[in-house]
Amino acid sequence: MKTVAVETAIATPPTTNKHLIRWVEKMADLCQPDSIHWIDGSQAEYDFLCSQLVHAGTFTKLNEKLWPGCFLARSAPNDVARVEDRTFICSLSKDTAGPTNNWEDPFVMRKKLKALFKGAMRGRTMYVLPYSMGPIGSPMSQIGVQLTDSAYAVVNMRIMARIGAPVFAEIDKDEKRVVPCMHTVGAPLAPGQQDVPWPCNDEKYIVHFPETREIWSYGSGYGGNALLGKKCFALRIASNIARDEGWMAEHMLIVGVESPKRPDGTTEKTYVAAAFPSACGKTNFAMMIPPAGFEGWKVWTVGDDIAWIKPDATGQLRAINPEYGFFGVAPGTSAKTNPNAMATLAKNTIFTNVALTPEGGVWWEGMTDTPPAELLDWRGNRWTPAIAKETGQPAAHPNGRFTAPAAQCPTIDPDWENPNGVPISAFIFGGRRPTTMPLVYQAFNWSAGVYIGATMGSETTAAAGGAIGKVRRDPMAMLPFCGYHMGDYFRHWLKMQRNLSATPRVFHVNWFRKGPDGQFLWPGYSENMRVLKWIIDRVRGRALGKETPIGWTPHFDDMNWKGLDIPREQMKATFDTLQTVDRAQWKQEVMGHEELFLALHDHLPPEMIYERELLICRL
Repeated sequence: MKTVAVETAIATPPTTNKHLIRWVEKMADLCQPDSIHWIDGSQAEYDFLCSQLVHAGTFTKLNEKLWPGCFLARSAPNDVARVEDRTFICSLSKDTAGPTNNWEDPFVMRKKLKALFKGAMRGRTMYVLPYSMGPIGSPMSQIGVQLTDSAYAVVNMRIMARIGAPVFAEIDKDEKRVVPCMHTVGAPLAPGQQDVPWPCNDEKYIVHFPETREIWSYGSGYGGNALLGKKCFALRIASNIARDEGWMAEHMLIVGVESPKRPDGTTEKTYVAAAFPSACGKTNFAMMIPPAGFEGWKVWTVGDDIAWIKPDATGQLRAINPEYGFFGVAPGTSAKTNPNAMATLAKNTIFTNVALTPEGGVWWEGMTDTPPAELLDWRGNRWTPAIAKETGQPAAHPNGRFTAPAAQCPTIDPDWENPNGVPISAFIFGGRRPTTMPLVYQAFNWSAGVYIGATMGSETTAAAGGAIGKVRRDPMAMLPFCGYHMGDYFRHWLKMQRNLSATPRVFHVNWFRKGPDGQFLWPGYSENMRVLKWIIDRVRGRALGKETPIGWTPHFDDMNWKGLDIPREQMKATFDTLQTVDRAQWKQEVMGHEELFLALHDHLPPEMIYERELLICRL
């Protein structure tokens, strides 16, 4: 009976690509699903899958008046985040993967995966999901096909990527290489067996084969482990493609900053890309609202997480956001911290692992100052502020998420789907550093800029475990996402500049410097616009800078302080503290760079050593 279901479904695939059809047949043979569903990407199909997920108990439909088109999902408690220790780069040689990645022999891993996937979709439907990272047909886009037995993954992917019939049409042109992606939750059903709301497996594998451009994911239904277009394709596999083809796949947000209208009615727009490790305010920065004193200025959002950056025919770097939606962390997001994000997720959004209110809405820590009197927490248990006080249990999981369409963002850039991307004038790096790092400084040149990105880091907080106050290096915020040797990745960055007619300027920012009292010195959030304006003025050749051993820093009067309700003298004193370059601290900092460089020594570009020597000499 099963074979009939498979064959009838396969008999009319919406594609003429023989290789794709053959691959789907082969994988169906391995995984043995009950039926096959070719995804067309329509609204009707999405509604049908969502209603099935409600029926299965995976989704709760939210109050249509309060949260139109929204659903809440609760995952299994052991499937709530990306699993870095179960993420593998299976390149042909261990050396290519480098010391910062988990490596396993691809031959051994394939054997293991084949055994795990054998019959793994029994009792389930296999969805054939074609997707485009980037606007369909753009010369900067890439195509993948994900086979999955998770309807949750399908509906989230519909928000996060461009999917369905138009992508099949693109595949049929046979112009682009297609990245094959295999995904199963690893929970086959025996005949008559009752399913659970969130099927998954205790054993998890997220595996990348860089040479054959394949992704295999087993055992998890969650986020970056299951939505394979996101970190797996758009960063780990794409970083390999980018290195081979001469472009960059980066863990960066992209924003456009537009000046007020000039007398002739024109404005000036400058695009920058920025890389911050997690918990450093990336989504907030990507959707910034300019503060008082910046009337007429606009910040436009192109992307909040991933940038694909390519030189055009004239040697200007241009970037696209390969994604179609935002997969953002909900806790801490509020009308105060990020009103644009709140507007974006107000409808047609899938929430995962946040709390449910009695009237059918959602809530999470930080959303409002006072929590509701009673909720169902992310596990579905009764929660009150009193219970929280007693047990320390949060209502929403700290990694609770929203999946929202990017087109709903009030500040989405008019050019965000431009197939040729937007021109990038500056790169910004930044981490969470209570000491040492000034609020902002500019690299002397490209090579010094690559060194800044390569050595950036964040101090570990209580949340991350381990020794508090130790700096965790996270080069270009790519440590968990670079699909090959980090030393070769730095070399690729250095090489990129050789073909550019206009080199973007490179900056480092730090919103998290603290005073002697342990309080943050910088107000952050929308006030970061003041720093962003100095960066843009530097790029445009309008602002002065002061030379320090580490780079160029602004003078107090180079910044726009209009609208800030802090007395000038007080602000100047704070600013001087924020911009202090303490030579003793910096000598310690440079010693810290050595640890990373030793790990990468056999692939480390000589430029990195020279930049370090120059920095030591200047100090």
